[in-house]
Amino acid sequence: MKVNPSDPEPAAPDVVIVIFGAAVRPDGGPSQTLRDRVDAGVRFGAGFVRPLFIPTGAKGRYGDAEATVMARRLMAAGFPGEAIHEEKTGTDTLSSVRAVAHMVCGRSPVYACTNGYHLPRCLVLLWIAGIRARACPPPPVPEGADRWRRWYWRLREVPALPYDVLLMMWLRVVGRV
Repeated sequence: MKVNPSDPEPAAPDVVIVIFGAAVRPDGGPSQTLRDRVDAGVRFGAGFVRPLFIPTGAKGRYGDAEATVMARRLMAAGFPGEAIHEEKTGTDTLSSVRAVAHMVCGRSPVYACTNGYHLPRCLVLLWIAGIRARACPPPPVPEGADRWRRWYWRLREVPALPYDVLLMMWLRVVGRV
């Protein structure tokens, strides 16, 4: 398609919301965690005129890529396809941040959208990658949520945070971010 110089340039987004992926269920639908993250992004994005959503996550064991499942949910919430840029290569938090760093390209403000236990790791990795992201309000913890399961996810972050930080710092030093 030939570009007409008199056509108005599309308006730049007023905010970038990166939604970090979670599992897709065996039936191809979003897991509860994935739904919660997208719903938190939808609530936050509704407060802006032109939000740009970047859902992250590659294809796992089941269904479509996490990013595609999230994009469908965002469109069902009323956001147009042009407001959604899927990042379908990230297989974990670190690889998602690396891919997002190339997509954001100096845009700001950037917000990270994920569960509360996952936010610190996402924010520090984005910061090391050169993105001064802020936290999107996380989804609420469901009432009656299994206390042990919540502790499992929190404790899982204990080794993941320093491991990913050291790896991201190394990747930054060798110019691979």
